[in-house]
Amino acid sequence: MSAATTWRRSLTVLALAAVTCLPGPAVAAPTPTPSAPDGTTPTTEATPPASASWSVQPSSRTGPGNRPFYTYDLAPGGSVNDYVAVTNLGTNALTFQVYASDAFTTASGGFDLLSAAQTPTDVGSWVQLGQNTVTVPPRSRADIPFALQVPANATPGDHVGGIVASVSTTSADATGHSARLEQRVGTRLYLRVSGELRPSLRIDDLSATYRPGLVPFTGTLELRYVVRNTGNTRLAPGRSIDIDGLFGLPAGTAPAIELPELLPGAVVERADEVTGRPALIRLSAAVALSSEDGATARSTVGVWALSWYYLLLVVVIVAAVLLWRYRGRRTRAADE
Repeated sequence: MSAATTWRRSLTVLALAAVTCLPGPAVAAPTPTPSAPDGTTPTTEATPPASASWSVQPSSRTGPGNRPFYTYDLAPGGSVNDYVAVTNLGTNALTFQVYASDAFTTASGGFDLLSAAQTPTDVGSWVQLGQNTVTVPPRSRADIPFALQVPANATPGDHVGGIVASVSTTSADATGHSARLEQRVGTRLYLRVSGELRPSLRIDDLSATYRPGLVPFTGTLELRYVVRNTGNTRLAPGRSIDIDGLFGLPAGTAPAIELPELLPGAVVERADEVTGRPALIRLSAAVALSSEDGATARSTVGVWALSWYYLLLVVVIVAAVLLWRYRGRRTRAADE
């Protein structure tokens, strides 16, 4: 049987969404996500009421279970059929655009999905929904079937995306220019394609700045660096910082933390501060990352760590020397 035949058969199971009535008050609200204007003349669209709220979660033929998100382990060329539940928690009917998209890690380490205007090229493009538009009555749920078909040439490792239900509105500013606002709620989809896994991390552009503090001979060490997930698996590495002074004298450590989850290809900018570090003239800081999958990275940087009190100490010493020499000359003059 050909892959195309298997794909067509999998799509035949995608029936129309079943709508189920639900009791209970609204408990969640969508996060507005603005999208760029498309430059065309806007059409008239109904604005969702301020009380509109909805949720999106993994489901089944009989309704949602306990899955917080989708997780699949498939081989290249594999497929799976599943359901997504879109629940209208409000008191007015809502029409949703439902679509799958690719996920990415933001520069600050957050999880996000491509906007509706951006075309997915990874796992988001491998999902075909039974419906892309659905109207859900108030206090009701639509269980929408979908098929995930992994391409035969899919690369091994983690492919992350999500399924979104959105409501778009068009508004105009004071100058008459229109803009489209996409309010969306989604659920995550984690797919691991079988094959060689290569967890890998890298630290780039590590720099250090030392700021003297008010407490004598102490200050704050600020470290800036970029963390890159250069492998093909998602990672949540732990981060540690060790600081040494001149001649390797220990100058303290920073509390160990766990960084946010980094998707493959993620590039995250970090800025860490370590307060109360001694001004030991020269400090060396080592930033290290390690994950449970065995990925590690380490980078070091040196920085001058001087305190204003050193300058004050030099002034006092110079003044003492000058005073001592002045008194010495007066004593010799008196003896003569």
